[in-house]
Amino acid sequence: MTEEEHLVIMDETAIRRALTRIAHEIVEKNKGIDNCVIVGIRTRGIYLAHRIAERIKDIEGKPVLVNELDITQYRDDRKAIASADAEVAAALGETGGAPFTVQDKKVILFDDVLYTGRTIRAAMDAIMDCGRPQSIQLAVLVDRGHRELPIRPDFVGKNVPTSKQEQIEVQLTEIDQIDQVTIINQRGHAG
Repeated sequence: MTEEEHLVIMDETAIRRALTRIAHEIVEKNKGIDNCVIVGIRTRGIYLAHRIAERIKDIEGKPVLVNELDITQYRDDRKAIASADAEVAAALGETGGAPFTVQDKKVILFDDVLYTGRTIRAAMDAIMDCGRPQSIQLAVLVDRGHRELPIRPDFVGKNVPTSKQEQIEVQLTEIDQIDQVTIINQRGHAG
């Protein structure tokens, strides 16, 4: 039997403040939002991407395009079950229904937690299959360390050094009816 200890490390207010700061940093780094598109990784990354887009709209007074990315077929830890053409068609979908292009765009890729970097690598593969972006920038709500690939975020809500026995759980109101980030510590096995 495993005992778990849950510790809330970001509440609703902390998440809101982190996303507001990231929105300002994105606008500053890109000198506005012209030619930018925000791509949220399914599942929680897309909700965070929409929240960032709302904050950027408040700052800049104009909307920024948001797209959803499903990287399931691009994961290196899962067998490919579809052809490359079907993978590309299924991976990228615009929430507004119009065609999604990354050609010559500044792509801001958003995910909830950055851990080994494998999810981000898969997302970059999916994006590159749809065109050649001007740049890809990475925004994450939580960076927990333990990278297996040379991937570094450009925008971070909170750095949370963890052990490999710990887990980070992001809960968002759109799915979980609460906004919070929790660190879960596995406490050995009881006999």
